[in-house]
Amino acid sequence: MGIEESSEVTFTTFQLKGVVYQWWRAYELGSPAEAISLAWAQFLDMFMREFVPKSLRDKWSVEFEQLCQSAMTVSEYAVRFSDLSRHTPTFIATVKERVRQFIEGLKPGIKFSMT
Repeated sequence: MGIEESSEVTFTTFQLKGVVYQWWRAYELGSPAEAISLAWAQFLDMFMREFVPKSLRDKWSVEFEQLCQSAMTVSEYAVRFSDLSRHTPTFIATVKERVRQFIEGLKPGIKFSMT
Protein backbone atom coordinates (compact mmCIF):
# COMPACT_ATOMS: atom_id res chain seq x y z
CA MET A 1 0.00 0.00 0.00
CA GLY A 2 1.57 3.28 -1.12
CA ILE A 3 0.75 6.83 -0.24
CA GLU A 4 -0.32 9.13 -3.02
CA GLU A 5 2.26 11.83 -3.66
CA SER A 6 -0.22 14.58 -2.81
CA SER A 7 -0.77 13.05 0.65
CA GLU A 8 2.83 12.35 1.68
CA VAL A 9 3.35 15.58 3.61
CA THR A 10 -0.06 15.40 5.30
CA PHE A 11 0.45 11.77 6.31
CA THR A 12 3.95 12.44 7.62
CA THR A 13 3.19 15.63 9.52
CA PHE A 14 0.19 13.97 11.19
CA GLN A 15 2.65 11.64 12.93
CA LEU A 16 5.10 14.29 14.19
CA LYS A 17 5.73 14.62 17.92
CA GLY A 18 7.67 16.81 20.31
CA VAL A 19 10.12 19.37 18.95
CA VAL A 20 9.50 18.30 15.37
CA TYR A 21 5.76 18.80 15.80
CA GLN A 22 6.37 22.26 17.29
CA TRP A 23 8.61 23.18 14.34
CA TRP A 24 5.93 22.07 11.87
CA ARG A 25 3.16 23.84 13.78
CA ALA A 26 5.17 27.09 13.76
CA TYR A 27 5.63 26.71 10.00
CA GLU A 28 1.88 26.16 9.48
CA LEU A 29 0.92 29.11 11.68
CA GLY A 30 3.39 31.36 9.85
CA SER A 31 2.11 30.40 6.41
CA PRO A 32 -0.76 32.29 4.74
CA ALA A 33 -4.06 30.39 4.74
CA GLU A 34 -4.12 30.37 0.93
CA ALA A 35 -0.55 29.02 0.66
CA ILE A 36 -0.09 26.08 -1.69
CA SER A 37 0.66 22.76 0.03
CA LEU A 38 4.29 21.74 0.12
CA ALA A 39 5.50 19.03 -2.22
CA TRP A 40 7.30 16.13 -0.57
CA ALA A 41 10.72 17.27 -1.84
CA GLN A 42 10.16 20.74 -0.38
CA PHE A 43 9.09 19.34 2.99
CA LEU A 44 12.03 16.95 3.07
CA ASP A 45 14.46 19.73 2.19
CA MET A 46 13.08 21.96 4.97
CA PHE A 47 13.16 19.09 7.45
CA MET A 48 16.74 18.12 6.60
CA ARG A 49 17.95 21.73 6.87
CA GLU A 50 16.29 22.07 10.27
CA PHE A 51 17.18 18.76 11.91
CA VAL A 52 20.19 17.23 10.15
CA PRO A 53 23.57 18.95 10.56
CA LYS A 54 25.04 20.39 7.36
CA SER A 55 28.23 18.41 7.88
CA LEU A 56 26.24 15.15 7.78
CA ARG A 57 24.22 16.24 4.75
CA ASP A 58 27.48 17.17 2.99
CA LYS A 59 28.99 13.80 3.90
CA TRP A 60 25.99 11.96 2.44
CA SER A 61 26.13 14.07 -0.73
CA VAL A 62 29.82 13.33 -1.29
CA GLU A 63 29.29 9.65 -0.54
CA PHE A 64 26.37 9.54 -2.98
CA GLU A 65 28.29 11.35 -5.72
CA GLN A 66 31.24 8.94 -5.36
CA LEU A 67 29.21 5.76 -4.87
CA CYS A 68 30.28 2.84 -7.05
CA GLN A 69 29.49 -0.83 -6.94
CA SER A 70 33.07 -1.94 -6.23
CA ALA A 71 32.93 -5.24 -4.29
CA MET A 72 29.18 -5.04 -3.64
CA THR A 73 26.64 -7.18 -5.43
CA VAL A 74 24.20 -5.28 -7.65
CA SER A 75 21.53 -5.77 -4.97
CA GLU A 76 23.76 -4.38 -2.24
CA TYR A 77 24.70 -1.45 -4.48
CA ALA A 78 21.02 -0.77 -5.24
CA VAL A 79 20.16 -0.72 -1.52
CA ARG A 80 23.06 1.64 -0.73
CA PHE A 81 22.15 3.86 -3.71
CA SER A 82 18.55 4.03 -2.56
CA ASP A 83 19.52 4.77 1.04
CA LEU A 84 21.92 7.59 0.12
CA SER A 85 19.54 9.06 -2.46
CA ARG A 86 16.88 9.43 0.27
CA HIS A 87 19.29 11.66 2.17
CA THR A 88 20.11 13.78 -0.87
CA PRO A 89 16.68 14.38 -2.43
CA THR A 90 17.63 17.52 -4.34
CA PHE A 91 20.80 16.02 -5.84
CA ILE A 92 18.94 14.12 -8.57
CA ALA A 93 16.01 16.05 -9.97
CA THR A 94 14.57 13.53 -12.44
CA VAL A 95 14.12 9.79 -12.77
CA LYS A 96 16.29 9.88 -15.90
CA GLU A 97 19.16 11.45 -13.94
CA ARG A 98 18.67 8.93 -11.13
CA VAL A 99 18.94 6.01 -13.59
CA ARG A 100 22.02 7.57 -15.21
CA GLN A 101 23.69 8.03 -11.80
CA PHE A 102 22.88 4.42 -10.84
CA ILE A 103 24.32 3.02 -14.07
CA GLU A 104 27.45 5.18 -13.77
CA GLY A 105 28.28 3.53 -10.45
CA LEU A 106 28.05 -0.03 -11.73
CA LYS A 107 31.10 -2.16 -12.53
CA PRO A 108 32.29 -1.57 -16.13
CA GLY A 109 31.13 -4.96 -17.43
CA ILE A 110 27.64 -4.54 -16.06
CA LYS A 111 27.46 -0.86 -17.07
CA PHE A 112 28.44 -1.77 -20.64
CA SER A 113 25.67 -4.39 -20.89
CA MET A 114 23.11 -1.88 -19.62
CA THR A 115 23.94 0.91 -22.07
